[in-house]
Amino acid sequence: MLLLKRKSILPGFGLSMGITTVYLSLIAVIPLSTIFLKTAQMSPAQFWQTVASARVLASFRLSFGASLVAAFVNSIFGLLVAWTMVRYPFPGRTIVDALIDLPFALPTAVAGITLTTLCATNGWIGRYAELAGIKISYTPLGITIALIFVGLPFIIRTVEPVLEEFDLELEEAAATLGAGRFQTFLRVILPNLFPAVLTGFALAFARAVGEYGSVVFIAGNMPMKTEIVPLLIMTRLEQFDYRGATAIALVMLLFSFALLLTINVIQRWTSRFYAQ
Repeated sequence: MLLLKRKSILPGFGLSMGITTVYLSLIAVIPLSTIFLKTAQMSPAQFWQTVASARVLASFRLSFGASLVAAFVNSIFGLLVAWTMVRYPFPGRTIVDALIDLPFALPTAVAGITLTTLCATNGWIGRYAELAGIKISYTPLGITIALIFVGLPFIIRTVEPVLEEFDLELEEAAATLGAGRFQTFLRVILPNLFPAVLTGFALAFARAVGEYGSVVFIAGNMPMKTEIVPLLIMTRLEQFDYRGATAIALVMLLFSFALLLTINVIQRWTSRFYAQ
């Protein structure tokens, strides 16, 4: 009796899947596995002593805290900018559209130097903030502003396609049924945008938590105060403490992966919930 092998509906799936697996292994899995292998050379006590020191914990709180705040702020204002870009034609829209992508093309070091110059006590923005008793440069506030700058395009570019494909007849139907503008946005538009906003939030957070060039200049790099985790890892590497650097990187990797995985699960759940 001959057994007929079922053919996949997708042509070339085996070859495509093989190339994808090899490519991802070379680009992501193998390099990241070296972090685990290097950290495995440490005893549990040495690992805990390294990652639980006061200086390292302060850096974790600053990096993850500022990244979460920056991603949250970008989620709100990025949604507003995307709404304006899609719904309202205005003069200079092409220029504004190009400026949104500027953080993608601008070297991070240039962005850091520019933000530091603007926000310093004698800068165009910093001098007026100083009069109000607000110091931006060399503070966590300055770090958060830099992370907002580099993460804003992720929210906008993620939400824009969803807004462009949104059916305006749903808004018209809600208005016909007596819903106000705010009620229509809250109950009709926002549920459809929420998965995209979550995706943009995850991308903005992932970019911010590992950002180095645009932050290192405006941070001031003061231990226990404005020292970010990527800088602390670089400091350990310069001191030839490779195991300590990989231990810190491992904690950062696991925490970031867990947070992004949680956001993706929530995004899938909300997509299925609103699809029903």
